[in-house]
Amino acid sequence: MDKKTLLEKILKTNLLPLAFIGDSVHTLYIREKSLEFDNLKMNNYNSFSSSKCKASNQAQTLKNILPMLNNVELEIVRRARNAKPKHQAKNSTSSDYNMATSYEVLIGYLYLSENFERLNFVLEASTTKIN
Repeated sequence: MDKKTLLEKILKTNLLPLAFIGDSVHTLYIREKSLEFDNLKMNNYNSFSSSKCKASNQAQTLKNILPMLNNVELEIVRRARNAKPKHQAKNSTSSDYNMATSYEVLIGYLYLSENFERLNFVLEASTTKIN
């Protein structure tokens, strides 16, 4: 099944599988970004990655970029926020976890729709401050 067909199928049902893909894409992006730091010990790479991939950071990133999302992206986020995940993160609030899941769904959506320009914008927002 090609990405477009897969995405269409997911969009008609439950969006949460997009979080599965979005989490992987985001984690890989953050791990690649951590390599920009020269000569760090493995623990420092892991600390940087963990801090950027935790639910509270993803939730804050989504809050920061919400005003910059288009109508389709906002609808994806709204539907994802209203979806009911079956489990809860250990170290985050329910609100942060739902927002983080919505952020991952958005990333998964942009990845599978091959909208790499928007995907890069959303990913870069997780490592920079947006005013």
